[in-house]
Amino acid sequence: MKLFSYIITHDIGFAPNPFWGYCTLANCKPVIRRTANIGDWIVGLNTKASGNKIIYAMKVQEILSYKEYFKNRKFRCKKPDFFSGSNLHKLGDNIYQPLPSGGFKQLQSMHLKQRCGQENKRNKAHDLSGNNVLISKDFIYFGKNAISVPRKFSKLKVGRAHKSHFTDQFISEFLSFINSFKKGIHSAPTEWPLDDLGWKMKICKC
Repeated sequence: MKLFSYIITHDIGFAPNPFWGYCTLANCKPVIRRTANIGDWIVGLNTKASGNKIIYAMKVQEILSYKEYFKNRKFRCKKPDFFSGSNLHKLGDNIYQPLPSGGFKQLQSMHLKQRCGQENKRNKAHDLSGNNVLISKDFIYFGKNAISVPRKFSKLKVGRAHKSHFTDQFISEFLSFINSFKKGIHSAPTEWPLDDLGWKMKICKC
């Protein structure tokens, strides 16, 4: 088992996307998505300026290709509806539609902010280089209520890339700590409108 830690520069509810009962990492952090295995844990921290607090932790329980992710009905609500007016739907991370040619169409999303249907080729190449979508129902998402990293786990703090070289004892002790919290979403994403309670929606009606 491995433990990955990294910095989330913009916690808007896109990467990770903790909605509809699943925490998914489908975009950004391609190296983590290429190398993580089922059973591994991922921890996302906010920036040093914000305190390097824990925004979320997830156990990787399922790994799908982009094609599998897009076609799986379990994740239909993760497909973005950029024109619905709902932040919850705009921030869907299931943005790569497989094409008969074997490539992918990049759907419009809050993250990519395309105009006139034009794809963001740079972000597309970066995202797709990760190959996989990481999926979990065993997650704790703190969002706006990110928690401080206890001193004994300060090695989790990282710069721009990620860390994954932790001892078995460190991982075991960290998991005992993080699993003492209630699973699921504790709060809205950090950059979420204060008057929008859509993040609490649990039933997918797509």
